[in-house]
Amino acid sequence: MIRKSITTILFLALALAVFSQSKGKIEVPLRFDRYYDYDEMTEALKALHKAYPKLTRLDLVGRSEENREIWALTINNDSTGEALTKPGVYVDGNIHGNEIQAGEVCLYYANLLLTRYGENEKIKKVVDRNAHYILPVVNVDGRARFFEEAHTPNSSRSLRVPKDDDRDGLVDEDAPDDLDNDGNICQMRIRDPLGDYRTDPEDPRLMIPVKPGEKGEWTLLGQEGIDNDGDGRYNEDSEGFLDPNRNWGANWQPPYVQNGAGNFPLSGKGTRAIAQYIHERPNIIVNFAFHNSGGMWLRPPATKEERLAPSDLAVYDVIGQNALKMTPGYVYHSSYDLYPTYGDTDTHMWYLEGSYSFVGELFMRSQETYRENAARPVTPPATAGSASASGSGRRGVNPDEAREQLKFSDHLGLTELYRDWKPFHHPVYGEIEIGGWVKMSSRLPHPFMLPELVHRNAMVVLFAAEQTPDIAMEVFEVKEISRNLSRVRVRLSNANAIPSMSANAANTRLYPMDMLKITGARVVAAGKITDLRNNQVTYQEHRPDLIFTSVPGYGRVEHEFLVEGKGTLRIDYSSRKASDLSTTVKL
Repeated sequence: MIRKSITTILFLALALAVFSQSKGKIEVPLRFDRYYDYDEMTEALKALHKAYPKLTRLDLVGRSEENREIWALTINNDSTGEALTKPGVYVDGNIHGNEIQAGEVCLYYANLLLTRYGENEKIKKVVDRNAHYILPVVNVDGRARFFEEAHTPNSSRSLRVPKDDDRDGLVDEDAPDDLDNDGNICQMRIRDPLGDYRTDPEDPRLMIPVKPGEKGEWTLLGQEGIDNDGDGRYNEDSEGFLDPNRNWGANWQPPYVQNGAGNFPLSGKGTRAIAQYIHERPNIIVNFAFHNSGGMWLRPPATKEERLAPSDLAVYDVIGQNALKMTPGYVYHSSYDLYPTYGDTDTHMWYLEGSYSFVGELFMRSQETYRENAARPVTPPATAGSASASGSGRRGVNPDEAREQLKFSDHLGLTELYRDWKPFHHPVYGEIEIGGWVKMSSRLPHPFMLPELVHRNAMVVLFAAEQTPDIAMEVFEVKEISRNLSRVRVRLSNANAIPSMSANAANTRLYPMDMLKITGARVVAAGKITDLRNNQVTYQEHRPDLIFTSVPGYGRVEHEFLVEGKGTLRIDYSSRKASDLSTTVKL
């Protein structure tokens, strides 16, 4: 018996080590064949900053409800300009505490930019031209607790804001319990001839629903747990619930409309601190928020009331369609096409910060294959709260898929993704069994699959960074048209897909437009050239020395100034989202 117990302990320790190695010194370049817990993630960011002090800045963004630190790493080559003067790229992940590989994508992207900076011209150009703001872990409490405590694949998502779910005057008092002390919250079942399930004849670890007229064998009792508060219910008052991805400022709605929204926008300490951090970096023009399951690229809008201007949709499509080719099997569509959400990150970034915003849902369950042909159709997810068709504890998985995923665990996952059913004496139910999928399954790739996942998704971010506005200014005509009066024509062109200002930001006057200004002589008239060949110009009524403009993606704008006098003119172009430019001309 003692030998069996020791063997079990060693097995569990080995399994945990595969997913998150024992804590030790974090060295650069970082490894991505394992997961980093919260402390290791923080140490990894500090290691990158220490290894590349001239290219990085490490900022303490704020603290969480449980006083954990939220860190962000800025990557910028100061010798090519200050960060705020360049197009900004913001990347975050792990806003839901259980979605841990989202943090690994962010960390990998930072590691890639820094370790390959001196070796790869593509990366050097992006680091020199852009400022990157990388915040791998939004929900620091959720990530820390996911590693430290027993959980299901779907728990530890919330911010740690206590909530009385069952309205008994107590908060978070009846969460699931790790009854067998294996570090996971699995499923409970009890033998019941009137039950809804019977043992799967092809794999006795699984259950299948009984058909009409068939005798049952098992009843699923739900997640491991006891009635901690003595109210006759089980696991009804778990952590929180404040969903950090329903707590942002744009299109926030109260909890009776949007579950998990919190009492007011940005009521979470972490979301509020991060929103302030972002707002202080107005140069951010594209951003990615990584989540962990589904294989999707999502963009605004998030509700049916919202619309994208055609020019903005075209920009999204350039990045989204390319992302599909870089991440085979993913889909690309609006968040609303999935389901409506209020107060989420991408809506906030799009409507309040003027940033082209993407959500990356990372892992595809269909990749857990054990067959010659890796392509496998996947059953659409069941609605929230529905039982698994296979009795396996995984929503929306049909029996064939569950069998294959078990074979994947057996042959490729070192049998670590599933716990065989074991007897347990429950204080109320009596003799039951506990088993099923562990917390590191279902939504997370096994560590051997992690390197490809983080690289493919990081390269999508790199592609988007390459599409940030790259503006060139050309004085293409200086012509004296009468005595003491000259015509100066300026062309602003953009080599990339993302404009200097989105149509949405311009239409809502979210922030000032780009400015083109002449100093050094008196400007008597100025305007936008609408037809260069026929000299058609739309002149503005006021302040001819200053033109408000924006430069479209893959496009150009041309402006004309009529200037009195002689001498040297200075022409300045300034933009919130693109780099400033200046030149001089002589009249």
